Amino acid sequence: MKTSNLCFLVLAVIFPLFVISQGKPASSIKAGLEKLPGVKSVEVLPCDTFFKEKYLLRVEQPVNHHKKNGDTFLQRVYVGFSGTEQPTVFVTEGYNAGYAGNPRYINELCPLLGANEVVVEHRYFGESEPEPNDWKFLTIEQAAADHHRINEMMKTIFHRKFVSTGISKGGQTTMYYKYFYPDDIAVAVPYVGPLNFSVDDARVNPFIQNIGNKECRDKIRDFQIEVLKKKDVLMPAFSKLAIENNYHFEYVGGAEAAFEYSVLEYPFAFWQWGFIPCEAIPDENPADSTLLKHFLSVSPMDYFADEGIRQYWPFFYQALTEIGYYGYDTTDMGQYFEAINGLTFSFCAPEGTHPKFGGKKMKKVDKFLKSKGNNMIYLYGEYDPWSSTAFEPKEGNTNALKVVKAGGSHTTRILNLPDNQRTQVSDSLEKWLNVKIKN
Repeated sequence: MKTSNLCFLVLAVIFPLFVISQGKPASSIKAGLEKLPGVKSVEVLPCDTFFKEKYLLRVEQPVNHHKKNGDTFLQRVYVGFSGTEQPTVFVTEGYNAGYAGNPRYINELCPLLGANEVVVEHRYFGESEPEPNDWKFLTIEQAAADHHRINEMMKTIFHRKFVSTGISKGGQTTMYYKYFYPDDIAVAVPYVGPLNFSVDDARVNPFIQNIGNKECRDKIRDFQIEVLKKKDVLMPAFSKLAIENNYHFEYVGGAEAAFEYSVLEYPFAFWQWGFIPCEAIPDENPADSTLLKHFLSVSPMDYFADEGIRQYWPFFYQALTEIGYYGYDTTDMGQYFEAINGLTFSFCAPEGTHPKFGGKKMKKVDKFLKSKGNNMIYLYGEYDPWSSTAFEPKEGNTNALKVVKAGGSHTTRILNLPDNQRTQVSDSLEKWLNVKIKN
């Protein structure tokens, strides 16, 4: 995923304290996995010392779950085995799940719960892409049906309670899965998952305009204007870097348009990740090279390059049809834009598609979670712009817990919460799963 946007997230938790094991005993679940209906292959993977065994499954899934004997595709599923009588963490990945093949990858909930791990790659991403690719079956309902089918399969192997979880788009997917199959999972833990109501959700920019302190927000806006004023001076270096990295900008309308969109993206990216302090934003009259280096460190050009857009067509298709996105604020800057053609992301749609947004689906998910979304823990970062469209539980309707980390970003996790909030999460997990958290 790109480091400047929802599409480019830290999706894996790598625990370096574990080492790759050698000479493990024969598998105790491999034969059972091979017998599961629809499993076409089971590959033994090297793993750390937390899991006893680790596997890559390729599961045959219907492209359209509503049609019998129709087209199918193979979906990647990674399985980490701790014990058949242990809880299972069921990761509803929103994108490519290739990271889960890393021998050291462990979802942070697994050590806390002593749990197994099942990571499901999202349909149309990574190696889980149907051929031919019919985009109309890339829906939240079809993806939830994928998860339901795999969940039913895995429950014949793992006999204790299941906890679903995902990060960002994976967190959204966790919410959608709960909506369509509320009885599949004992507990759901979506991380930093927005619930957007339109392609350019109106809540995002007012939120960004109130993050942090005014001095920092003004500095960000001044920096954007300075970059735009110097566009003609900076464009040759911008274009040179694009050529060196083999980036092209046909979809967005040319290199100048990509430059201008990257300026608009800057505030969202700056606050989303929180890696760069306000003090690091160049002050008045910086060298042109300093200006460009900082600009691209926060808002990399690949986000609007054809190569980046094509790589994440599935995400953009979902954003433009069901799950929504955000627009940009051009206040005090409109006179500096010369190349962009509107502020919509229609240019990110897959070739040959003309997606239309259906906003009622997210409203239905929101209504369901507010009334029936029990045993759910929502994690958000205070400064993450995606928190602007965070789900808000309705007090008294459910037992859902929403935790917002003060000053937190899109990297908010259980393990980096302050002690009092970690205790809230641990207490809820212990109560709902009847387990003892391993701190």
